[in-house]
Amino acid sequence: MWIHGLPNGFRDLGHEVNISGPITASGLSQLLKNVRPQLIVSLGWTLEHRARKRQIVKRLVGKSSIPHVFWATEDPTHHETFSAPYVKTVRPDFVFTICRSKIQAYRKMGIPAAHMDFGFHRSVHRRGPVQKRLKASIALVANGYSHILRKYPRHYRIRSIKQLISPLVQDRTRIDFYGRQWGEMKPILGAGVPQSWIHGYLPYPDAHKVYNSAQIVLAPQNHLTQVTQRTYEILGSGGFLLTSDTPEIRRLFTPGKDLVVSRSAAHTRELVQYYLKHPAEREQIRRQGYKAVRKHSYKHRARYMLACLKKQKLI
Repeated sequence: MWIHGLPNGFRDLGHEVNISGPITASGLSQLLKNVRPQLIVSLGWTLEHRARKRQIVKRLVGKSSIPHVFWATEDPTHHETFSAPYVKTVRPDFVFTICRSKIQAYRKMGIPAAHMDFGFHRSVHRRGPVQKRLKASIALVANGYSHILRKYPRHYRIRSIKQLISPLVQDRTRIDFYGRQWGEMKPILGAGVPQSWIHGYLPYPDAHKVYNSAQIVLAPQNHLTQVTQRTYEILGSGGFLLTSDTPEIRRLFTPGKDLVVSRSAAHTRELVQYYLKHPAEREQIRRQGYKAVRKHSYKHRARYMLACLKKQKLI
C-alpha cells in the first residue's frame, strides 16, 4: 500500500525514488552503495519492520550518515507496541507522526519530531467511470479488525462503527463490504452481516473503483483528533463521503459542503435516506469534496516533509 502514496509525492516534485523491497544486509548495503540516496524514509508496519530487520537498518543506515526519517503511521493506537520500540532501536534522525499528541514522546527520546498526516495520490485514487459490477447504493472499503478491537474495547473506531454501520446492518439496509473480517463483527454491529453483502479483500489500487461506483461511501474514523487515510482517498477519488462527526473532520473539511457527517445511529439513518433520494445535492457535495481534498495530496505532504527537514538542517 505505502509504495503508492508518499513515494509518488516525491516523484511529483521531480525527485528519484527507490523502494528498498525486502530488507537484507546485503541488499540494503548494495542499495545504499549503488543509489547513494540523499534521504532515507521508513514507514509502515510490515514484516520488514521485525526486530532482526531493525538491527540491519540501524547498523547500515546509521553508519551511512544519510539523513533517516521515520513516518509513524500507527500512532497513537500502536505507539507503545510498535512505533516507540522501532524508533528506540533504529534511532532515525527525525520522526513524523500522524498523531500530534505523540510529538513530545519522540522528543523525550531525543529525536526531533513533527506532525504529518496521511494524504492521497491521483495515480491510485482518482475520479473514474461507474463500474457496473461495483455499482452500489452504499459501500465500505475497510477491514473489520475484530481481533484488534477486542483488545481495545474503548477504541473510538468502535463508536464510529456503531454510528455509521450498525444501524444500517440492523435495519437490513444493504452495504457492500470490501475487506476482511466483517463476518466476525456481529458482537460490535449488533447483527450479522449477510454473506451476500461481503466481497472480501480488495486490492488497494482498486479501491477507487468502488468509491467511483457507490452513491454513498462510509468511512469510520479511528480517533477524535485525527482522520483516517481513507478520508482523503475517498474524497480524492470523487466519492460521496459519509463519516463520523469529529473535531478533526470539521477542522479539515466543511460538513454539508465537502462531505456529510453523522452524530449518531439515528442521524446516519436520516442522512442515508435523505441523500439517496436527493442525487443532485449528493452530486454537488461530491464535486466540492473532490476540490477541497486537493491540498492534501502526497505531493503537498512530500513538499512539507522536505521543508521541515531543511529547517532542521538535516538536508
